[in-house]
Amino acid sequence: MYLVELMNNAPRCTATSKRTRERCKAPAVKGRAVCRFHGAGGGHGPGTANPAYKHGLRSEEWIEMRKEINDFARFARKLQGEDL
Repeated sequence: MYLVELMNNAPRCTATSKRTRERCKAPAVKGRAVCRFHGAGGGHGPGTANPAYKHGLRSEEWIEMRKEINDFARFARKLQGEDL
């Protein structure tokens, strides 16, 4: 009886159905706004800790580095064109 009361008094999931526009009636996971069905499980973190991690060539650091290299190359071409 006590466990049933705790479940009934738990905060509810804030996810809504696109079709019926009704809110989910499942209890929300502790510390989250949604239930386990709507994404409160979390998932994997970014970077090498993720099992789907391949090489990191599309990571933020590499993208920023490529932008700086491209800017430097454009600047060098511009200087070379002015000297001619």
